[in-house]
Amino acid sequence: MIPARERFQPVFEHFGLDVIVPAVEERMEAAELLAYAGQFDATICGDDRYTPEVLAACAPRLKVISKWGTGIDSIDREAAVGMGIQVRNTPNAFTLPVSDTVMGYMLAFARRQPWMDREMKAGRWEKLMGRSLSECTLGVVGVGNIGKAVLRRARAFGMHLLGCDIVPIAPDFLLENGVEMVSLDELLARADFVSINCDLNPTSRHLINARTLQMMKPTAVLINTARGPIVEQSSLEAALAAGQIAGAGLDVFEFEPLPKDSPLLHMDQVLLAPHNSNSSPAAWERVHWNTLRNLLDGLGMNPADLARFQNA
Repeated sequence: MIPARERFQPVFEHFGLDVIVPAVEERMEAAELLAYAGQFDATICGDDRYTPEVLAACAPRLKVISKWGTGIDSIDREAAVGMGIQVRNTPNAFTLPVSDTVMGYMLAFARRQPWMDREMKAGRWEKLMGRSLSECTLGVVGVGNIGKAVLRRARAFGMHLLGCDIVPIAPDFLLENGVEMVSLDELLARADFVSINCDLNPTSRHLINARTLQMMKPTAVLINTARGPIVEQSSLEAALAAGQIAGAGLDVFEFEPLPKDSPLLHMDQVLLAPHNSNSSPAAWERVHWNTLRNLLDGLGMNPADLARFQNA
């Protein structure tokens, strides 16, 4: 929200809020946050590292953490609640752009368009063999809001659909969309595309690792638009280098920004993006206002007053 700060300055002034704007590249690590401990009553954060140490240093002044977006894996919510700090987020914030991104990766790999473009621009008339998505099986790991949206889109392309989740999925959704729920091992063994759409939690950290990567087809492609640490990056790099899987479409990474010496930067079978699958003017606009609403409500102020600014 920092790039839009000036636009919302009238809101902050109306509610009497003084704003601290730190320098942020991708996220603030714990040490950087500790430098501001005790200076703020509320915070709007991205994936900043609110560890128990940081929360303890910020309490008791800190009343509410308003997350710009959905995932709160970078915030120790249990510790925050124990200290009386509210943690609020904007569920279902980026379902449409992220699910579109997954489809974009699948189409790119299936139809080979980025690679044919490179060949043409290098002066080579090279016809690369593509596939129709209707010939492919998609496996979605994590059938939540985004996972469901990916499956709905893929169904329209005639793909065979597999799902995997640790919680039961509504039978009507599965029946209406022709989704077969299977174990993770079976999904990895059968899918031509594996899309990671679960959240990051203790059960999903390094869910995709050396063992699970070995289960995938050598022609399969891994797509991760969820959270980087769900995939053990060193194991993925090794699998790609060995030709164990055919490729990867990655919007998120275990370490962000992606280090400049990462082997992924030199792999032709990998498509990379800088944690940007949520990009959408309409989605961002909704999240801006909902994040402010959560912030004000957490401070005991009246968020209804936001309407006069939102509709201006």
